[in-house]
Amino acid sequence: MTSGDPSAVLAGDRRALARAGTAERVAQVLRQRIAEGVFLPGTRLAEPAISSALGVSRNTLREAFQLLAHERLAVRELNRGVFVRELTAPDIVDLYRIRRMVECAAVREAADRDGLVLTDLQNALAEGKQAALDEDWQGVGTASIHWHQALSELSGSDRVAGTMRQVLAETRLFFVLTENTQAFFEPYLARHEKIIGHLRRRRFDLAEQALERYLRDAERQLLAAYHRRETP
Repeated sequence: MTSGDPSAVLAGDRRALARAGTAERVAQVLRQRIAEGVFLPGTRLAEPAISSALGVSRNTLREAFQLLAHERLAVRELNRGVFVRELTAPDIVDLYRIRRMVECAAVREAADRDGLVLTDLQNALAEGKQAALDEDWQGVGTASIHWHQALSELSGSDRVAGTMRQVLAETRLFFVLTENTQAFFEPYLARHEKIIGHLRRRRFDLAEQALERYLRDAERQLLAAYHRRETP
């Protein structure tokens, strides 16, 4: 999923909300679209346009915005409206600390499960490879988010998967620092494939080690990109 007209994208989500238009469900849709880069950091979440696109009331949407603010994905600015949050260097450090804790633990938990299914990981890898062939680097970033979500789901825990949905949505806010470049995203496709190979052979120790290195490298790259942007 790449960025485009947010109203057109959200109109496609309207059917899913037809029978469950609660604030929680609206927040889930917006969280997913933030994770996919439809709404970039600093983007104003225009209440009339989103309310109309999703077919929900203003009150429901405002409740959804409050949930996103609680999750640190959005911020309300007095007399200006609600915006997708722009994060800081300490946010990068904290998020990647959480990601190492949760994702590496998910791999360890997977070691205790019988009949491990890697289909979702493989599908996300294929999605990323196709986006790379199309030179759609934002699409490669979206596929990477899908890959890490699938990895967290190997834990077999809905709570772990839910936690990662929020964490990955926050992580996606940093991708704007990379300007969606080939140099940042393409090398991680090979690392995804290598980790899948370790999991397929049930070498969970090697998968965890590779994942730990992967996440530390990504953290360093994003911090460097952040500081380049902040330096006059």
